[in-house]
Amino acid sequence: MPEPLKAKQVYLVANGDLRLSANQKCWPQQHKMEVTLAKALKEAGWDVVRAHGFDSVKKHGFIDSQKMGIAVFRDLDPVAPLIVAECVWQYSQHLLPGLYTHRGPILTVANWSGTWPGLVGLLNLNGSMTKMGIRYSSLWSENFRDRFFRDGLRQWLQTGAVPHDQSHVRDFGLLRIPAEEELIGREFARVFRQHKAIMGVFDEGCMGMHNAIIPDELLNPTGVFKERLSQSALFAAMTRVSEEEARAVYEWLKKRGMRFLVGTDEETELTTNQILEQCRMYIATLRMAEEFGCGTVGIQYQQGLKDLTPASDLAEGLLNNVDRPPVSDDLGSKVLFEGEALPHFNEVDECAGLDGLVTYRLWRYLGFAPENTLHDLRWGRHFKGPGIDDYVWVFLISGAAPPAHFLGGYKGTTSERQPAMYFRLGGGTVKGISKPGFIVWSRVFVMDGVLHCDLGVAEVVRLPEAETERRWRETTPQWPIMHAVLKGITRDQMMARHKSNHIQVVYAPSKRQAFRALRIKAACLAELGLEVHLCGVTEMP
Repeated sequence: MPEPLKAKQVYLVANGDLRLSANQKCWPQQHKMEVTLAKALKEAGWDVVRAHGFDSVKKHGFIDSQKMGIAVFRDLDPVAPLIVAECVWQYSQHLLPGLYTHRGPILTVANWSGTWPGLVGLLNLNGSMTKMGIRYSSLWSENFRDRFFRDGLRQWLQTGAVPHDQSHVRDFGLLRIPAEEELIGREFARVFRQHKAIMGVFDEGCMGMHNAIIPDELLNPTGVFKERLSQSALFAAMTRVSEEEARAVYEWLKKRGMRFLVGTDEETELTTNQILEQCRMYIATLRMAEEFGCGTVGIQYQQGLKDLTPASDLAEGLLNNVDRPPVSDDLGSKVLFEGEALPHFNEVDECAGLDGLVTYRLWRYLGFAPENTLHDLRWGRHFKGPGIDDYVWVFLISGAAPPAHFLGGYKGTTSERQPAMYFRLGGGTVKGISKPGFIVWSRVFVMDGVLHCDLGVAEVVRLPEAETERRWRETTPQWPIMHAVLKGITRDQMMARHKSNHIQVVYAPSKRQAFRALRIKAACLAELGLEVHLCGVTEMP
């Protein structure tokens, strides 16, 4: 049996990436964070016991596989307090087997940084533990010296739990909404369920996002059924797309004004060859979706295909846009999904897939522009400037955002090479600045064995160019960005409640219509069997 920890000792584990290059690059920052965290614990009278060491061969100190995670937890006191310290993206499956059987109090701790996305990794891990029924507490901080963090840490050390304010969350079943809005939402949902839809899933499970997999027995009652597809089949389909077809997509985009930052070095720059491969993926995905009758699809994005092809971003962003390059079937007899987007859920996040498909069709029914996408809830900071004095979140995704969301549409869209650290074979993103307006945001998640959804309204604001560039520099400048002000929700309330690193967004024609659509969508999802929660302000002030 493992040796029990001494009094006032706490385990610390650091979960990392599957990719060696990412772990090596991020390790110095993780180590710096752990030193600061250990100092805060020392000042509270506690000592850190690191549960695993630095690997001198791999040159990092992360848990980097499920195999390693199981081995680490096998030697830990199962009732001791344990901290998961994150300042990077992490693959939750590395830790979940150990956390699932750990009986001591668990605290997830993240830095507050755009550059080092620990808060993104923490939200994914929290959502995964929520789905598994694992009890945990969470804290986050910019420097681990602020009162919020120190008070929370002491409370956890003394009691094993840190409660947070979640008064912004209200159960839809306890609210009254206009009868007309409820009728619209529920009638639409009944038709949606009756007609049924197929969700195309390319190799289920990605990037350790256990929270992104909806069990079939929870998904099917909504009227959506999975078609489990293989990435190898997608790759094979890509090889059957001619260069002429791929170039036609590329030329269509350039004529619409989309700019590609092209170079010649395959290892560090975006090249024409990479773009053509992405265009092949776009065409092949549409053809497979047509073959299997898919109403929505999810490509793996990083794992699996990353060793065979450039990144899937360009294909994903185009699929999510109604106005996109036309693609015919293999015989050239008909245009596929003509006049429609094919909603795509990035990173095979099935929660986003269900949400995106329902939203797309509901917005079509309401007569609104239906393009929607997930973003990472990446980071944020208060901004004070002309017309703005509020906390402004950075929503940032790898490239799946549709050009319809951007200032200038295709003319405001650029494609830049994905960072080589993650994408050895390159590939371009779909980058732009999201246009000002009102959005409905949402997140579907699994809790207590039931499908839930949180919804709210946010305003997308336009920041000065210099501030946008600064935020891009502090995050990932190759990716599309959305500046969002959540209505009636503080930063810490959002972090305490949100059960994913992802957040789904869709524009409404106006502020009034955003609140109306919020309530209609809530009624729709409730009729589909989800436990619905409205967050923040739900009526127009």
